[in-house]
Amino acid sequence: MKKFDCVIVGGGMVGAASALALAQLGLTVAVIEKSAPATFSSDQAFDLRVSAISLGSQHLLEQLGAWQQLVKWRLCPYHRLGVWEHDFVNTEFLADEIAQPYLGHIIENRLIQLSLWQQITVEDNITLLCPESLVNFSQNDQEVIVQLAEQSIGCKILVAADGANSQVRQLANIGITGWDYQQACLLVNVETAAEQQDITWQQFTPTGPMAMLPMPGNHASLVWYHQKDEIKRLSQLPHSALQQEILNHFPNRLGDINVIDKASFPLTRRHANQYQKGRVLLLGDAAHTINPLAGQGVNLGFKDVKALQTVIAKAIGDGLSWHDSSVLTQYEKTRRADNLLMMSTMDALYAGFSHPSPLMKVIRNSGLALANQLPWVKSKALAYACGI
Repeated sequence: MKKFDCVIVGGGMVGAASALALAQLGLTVAVIEKSAPATFSSDQAFDLRVSAISLGSQHLLEQLGAWQQLVKWRLCPYHRLGVWEHDFVNTEFLADEIAQPYLGHIIENRLIQLSLWQQITVEDNITLLCPESLVNFSQNDQEVIVQLAEQSIGCKILVAADGANSQVRQLANIGITGWDYQQACLLVNVETAAEQQDITWQQFTPTGPMAMLPMPGNHASLVWYHQKDEIKRLSQLPHSALQQEILNHFPNRLGDINVIDKASFPLTRRHANQYQKGRVLLLGDAAHTINPLAGQGVNLGFKDVKALQTVIAKAIGDGLSWHDSSVLTQYEKTRRADNLLMMSTMDALYAGFSHPSPLMKVIRNSGLALANQLPWVKSKALAYACGI
């Protein structure tokens, strides 16, 4: 039976990043994944699943050697973030306010994963088992035995990076708290008549936010929150009819558009009751799923990766047994409070801007107006959101 220092279940963005981060510490790593990401071609249509990659996440991807490839493929930097409910209170966050060249980049999830996989293939310490899938596992004080579809392997720690419906989390009997937001989200890839690639914006409405995420060229990813039945209706419309619905409801600044592709998903919040159980660790969506209001989901996952790498590196540097429970618990202590803060902040914004009360409307628009008058508050909040 082959044995590794770490086995990671899930080779998505967070799983692949954690494999590289741990391999950089000299650990031997196995990654279990059912399917490989599709290869890249410059003439491919844009994927629907994109992420707003923060400056902090960019720094991690640079450290792992993946960012350099993403720059050669395609991404879209943005310098401004616009937020408003009514046009008379329009708040913009600017990269200049935190002395940065940009606030972040909009990048397709598959390309982030693919760039990380390219680094994995040249890393001697990583074994990629794909296609392969988890069947079960058992753990004791010394190791974890991982039963796969085709073989069994051993490891000192098992990392769950297998998403919101984590099989590892369920097999480890780690419970979750959370709820459904009673809304769904429609993603629409469009071609825009007006070039607006330097800004991402979001307007709050009584039925939910509407957002524009810029993509390379005159393209954009539109995000439309609404009640589940309405999102279901919109998602079933032909492109031409959906285009008219968007023009009727989105702010005029969007301009004319041409619908390219669309997909929808429900909005949920999930938070694992613990991130560590024995030799099992949860990272990314396996540990927490957040309202996608500010696009912070994968950024929180990358913060998990960096925290785990830092905790284990410190233990190795101090001459401690890096896989000891007292070391692994430091990972959860490092990340749980920060994740909970971001989740609660997004929930507060979501609830506050969804409340129909006239008093709440005055309060939230006054808050946006006040932010324009307190630049030091804006810069602090912006720096935190950007992960710097």
